Amino acid sequence: MNTPALQAKAASTPEGSGVAFGRSADDMPVARVGDFVFAMVPGRDGQHFLASAWRVSRQLHELNRDDFYSHHGAVADEAEFRARMIEQAEHVRDLRALDRQTVRMNCSTPWGPSQGATVYAEGIVAHTTAGHGGFKLSNERNAKIHPMLRCANGWYEEDAAWAAVALTYPSLFTAYERKCADRTVRDTSPNAWEAIFGRLLASGESHEKDRRAFERESAGDWIVISALRSGHHAGMTEVIATIGGARATDAEERRFLVPSDEYEVGRFGFVIDPARHAAYDGSSSFINWQARVTGP
Repeated sequence: MNTPALQAKAASTPEGSGVAFGRSADDMPVARVGDFVFAMVPGRDGQHFLASAWRVSRQLHELNRDDFYSHHGAVADEAEFRARMIEQAEHVRDLRALDRQTVRMNCSTPWGPSQGATVYAEGIVAHTTAGHGGFKLSNERNAKIHPMLRCANGWYEEDAAWAAVALTYPSLFTAYERKCADRTVRDTSPNAWEAIFGRLLASGESHEKDRRAFERESAGDWIVISALRSGHHAGMTEVIATIGGARATDAEERRFLVPSDEYEVGRFGFVIDPARHAAYDGSSSFINWQARVTGP
């Protein structure tokens, strides 16, 4: 353990941020925010992901990878880790300032019986169940949701629909929650976002809008639907592609060979360039394709 390094990290922490930074016993960047500890855990191929644990009392330098059990997605580097921890601390402070009340309610939800409820304000209640959860809005509250995002029954599930509630009632949510809600609506309902805010989303600002553009632009292209390293051609990846990436049982399929160092799926799929990627009719590494050729 390098104590001077730990002290240097602590000294660089913004004053009043509410975060304690350090390094774990196995040299991972770690942080404590309220009752939670977080770590930037190494993964495969030089990647890292954010992990956390609740109510761990030991010192940061005593922790190791086995102490962390909740997964929160990828984190690029230590600078991003530190920025996310400071944002998390701001979220915790904002939560304390909000008047949310945890109560018990005996009611049914679209996801099963309510096992707990949090009252954000009159007519806005978040329910949790054994497997899922979401918001229930009163008729009056629900009427203020934009028509393109409104759920007629007043129930808004926690994966994506909840964002409409935060977008409509921002004062009831933390800055971090508002940021997540805005991102969620842009990614899942770009037409609604554009109608609400009166501007068009540019390329890269909405996952769903970018996906639609990709499908329009690639509608006549061969797009890979399956791939594996070729067992017959060193350094090549054998792929199966269909027009537009269609996966229908009657879709025409063709095989191609792509240099393995070039094959990268990307956000929406790999598009075959017939000028560079050779159509392939030889021995296949796909078991199901071998069966087509050899028969029963």
